[in-house]
Amino acid sequence: MSDQELKALRVRIDSLDEKILELISERARCAQEVAKVKTASLAEGEAPVFYRPEREAAVLKRVMERNNGPLDNEEMARLFREIMSSCLALEEPLKVAYLGPEGTFTQAAAMKHFGHAVVSRPMAAIDEVFREVAAGAVNFGVVPVENSTEGAVSHTLDSFLEHDMVICGEVELRIHHHLLVGENTKTDSITRIYSHAQSLAQCRKWLDAHYPNVERVAVSSNAEAAKRVKGEWNSAAIAGDMAANLYGLTRLAEKIEDRPDNSTRFLMIGSQEVPPTGDDKTSIIVSMSNKPGALHELLVPFHENGIDLTRIETRPSRSGKWTYVFFIDFVGHHHDPLIKAVLERISQEAVALKVLGSYPKAVL
Repeated sequence: MSDQELKALRVRIDSLDEKILELISERARCAQEVAKVKTASLAEGEAPVFYRPEREAAVLKRVMERNNGPLDNEEMARLFREIMSSCLALEEPLKVAYLGPEGTFTQAAAMKHFGHAVVSRPMAAIDEVFREVAAGAVNFGVVPVENSTEGAVSHTLDSFLEHDMVICGEVELRIHHHLLVGENTKTDSITRIYSHAQSLAQCRKWLDAHYPNVERVAVSSNAEAAKRVKGEWNSAAIAGDMAANLYGLTRLAEKIEDRPDNSTRFLMIGSQEVPPTGDDKTSIIVSMSNKPGALHELLVPFHENGIDLTRIETRPSRSGKWTYVFFIDFVGHHHDPLIKAVLERISQEAVALKVLGSYPKAVL
């Protein structure tokens, strides 16, 4: 390519950048007008609702459907997610609580779902995330619910039994674990490896093969593991990219998870119900009588009506010894006539049934 051709391409790129800038600014001004219209239509004392999960899911799906490349669908959707996040912040910055400290995969999930223009607040425990949302101190909370390798996150399921929260969305995050060391670490003298218990389990085979005699120390989060390593000379941590960058650690080994498809699903919790989008999931908690065939009775209505169950988990009930509750996820919205009829049928046989929420399927 000649210098003249290269110069012409750069001039074209500069021109396109100016158009993109103009369009983003126009979109931001439009978002401001939306905020004014919403605020003007409120009754006295009514709080405005600026963030609409169903609206954002529809926008991102449309972007992915109309994308012709060369950027792939997910990358294009991420760009639009950040534009929407920044525009929404002009109306009112969202406050989001997540399982901290800074640098956790839960924070990465929050940024993936809401964008980087939100005000994020780290919490020390999953239950604290629920309490912040319940108290109205934040708009939403982000909590892990299941991992493709290690299964359900029991603390999250138990918190749903104790708090009245609405699930407003979900996000799936590909989890890559790295072995991280600090600038003072003597790599040939590592005697302990810190990480969250789930991460240690997800890297068990790799650790058995490479560090079979090194102590494995479970801590409250991967970010906490990274933080500890920064000040020690004989330890390493298992954590992800965000923690590595935040604490200035070096990757001694990359992508050490045992399963290449290792992913974690996170839930967005809030107080507002989400209208149907046509591509939704619903989560419920059901308590059945402790009798033979109880689970079969619970599942038959779903089977007879062709409703796709995506997850079933069992947890001990707080109401009595050797009694259990079922956490069930399925495709559809609880306002859909078919789903509504099935839930009414189940409620007639169940001791208790609680709809945790219907929400758009994960787009990103």
